[in-house]
Amino acid sequence: MRVPQLEQMSLSTIMSRWPETISVFVGRRFHCIGCPISDFHSVADAAREHHYDQAELTEAIQAAIDNSPSRSKVRARSHRR
Repeated sequence: MRVPQLEQMSLSTIMSRWPETISVFVGRRFHCIGCPISDFHSVADAAREHHYDQAELTEAIQAAIDNSPSRSKVRARSHRR
């Protein structure tokens, strides 16, 4: 499921809501985890600050969300009735 307006969400919101996205930032050597600016920076801001392609970063974050174990549990629960 696509997350609407993912690129405009704050990084701290993204990482709090979907902890599996932290590996996306760590893997790219972004020091956003625990950074006080992460409350104010969006994906677009992070991509610009780190000279990284915004579309690629957004896709990687979305893929982490899509492959989240917590999303699988939600899907499994919604099919039981």
